[in-house]
Amino acid sequence: MIGIITILLSVLVIATAVPVAFLAVQICTAFLPARTHAPVPSATFPRVAVVMPAHNEEAVIPQILASIMSDLPRSARMLVVADNCTDRTAQLAAQSGAEVAIRQDAIHIGKGYALDHGVRIIGTDPPDVVLFIDADCEIRPGSLDALAKLCATTGRPIQARYSMLAASPTGSLDRISQFAWTVKTYARPLGSSQLGWPCQLMGSGMAFPFQLIRQIDLANGHLAEDQKLGAELGVKGALPLFCPQAQVLSRFPQRESGKRQQRRRWEHGHLAIIGEFLPVLIGRAISTHSLQLFVFALDLCVPPLALLALFLALMQSIALSWFAVTDAVQPLILSSAVLACFAASIGAAWWRFGRDTISLRELAVIPGYCLLKIPSFVRFFVDRQIEWVRTER
Repeated sequence: MIGIITILLSVLVIATAVPVAFLAVQICTAFLPARTHAPVPSATFPRVAVVMPAHNEEAVIPQILASIMSDLPRSARMLVVADNCTDRTAQLAAQSGAEVAIRQDAIHIGKGYALDHGVRIIGTDPPDVVLFIDADCEIRPGSLDALAKLCATTGRPIQARYSMLAASPTGSLDRISQFAWTVKTYARPLGSSQLGWPCQLMGSGMAFPFQLIRQIDLANGHLAEDQKLGAELGVKGALPLFCPQAQVLSRFPQRESGKRQQRRRWEHGHLAIIGEFLPVLIGRAISTHSLQLFVFALDLCVPPLALLALFLALMQSIALSWFAVTDAVQPLILSSAVLACFAASIGAAWWRFGRDTISLRELAVIPGYCLLKIPSFVRFFVDRQIEWVRTER
């Protein structure tokens, strides 16, 4: 009986090694010299439409639209979907020179519905490429050009670097959140890009061939509509590419309630997508003999880093207790190796991407940060958030 339990425990530890190993590969390859997916020099700017879902963004939308429209050719179409707004978002967007579509639907709530509404409207005069940009995101100069041209030349979805800054002044926990976001949305996709692998979609700064995106049903209120869209495109064989030369920039909420709400939506949405799409993607990858799709599935299966850290610590504790009771050393050796690999990967990511965000001393706060996330992860199993709720800003 002891032998069977030891084997089962070892198998469980090996299963946790899969996302850790994939994470380690991504972090390590992110150190390599930059590999870019540059469009051919002669590429002309394709016919582009930008769809911007906006809900009560009157405080920022004039400045955001000014930055976007100054980066677009005059032939491009700029559509703002004023979604269930109760403020002056629509009026200010129109005054800024954008085309405005007003959507009022108290039943179908979520960014996916707004995107679907926008795509249907621009479908009357189809562009070559459609870009999705959130109304609270600043755009770095030249980013739209890079996204549109790369999308047009590859015929694949393209994801820009999506940066998030913590509100100022910040505490250690906020800076740790920013570091974790950087690992997820920059270090990991950059490492995949260096190997020619696809990346996950991130919700803003995305470009799609219009004839491709019109085949996808965007009308949903999923918590992680971006990852759902990426998974559905993956099943169709249209795997997204990462374009680090393009960058969109947003900010975390200032209020604690908004921060908790945003993190819960991301975490619960991500875990739900893993359960829904991971078996489908792996099965599809095996049936089509697609290494790229298999890699995409492995990327998706890496859970939120705090949850992964908590689970590795739990496995280490179980393995240590089992060793103390039975002298079975194999699970302990395996769990120690996996935990060490994870710690080394996070340390390497901090050295390369996080030193300007958090100090070496603040790295010691990470275990406490992970412990604070336990209630949110427990709620996924006992009181899971299902309905999409806009983050309180």
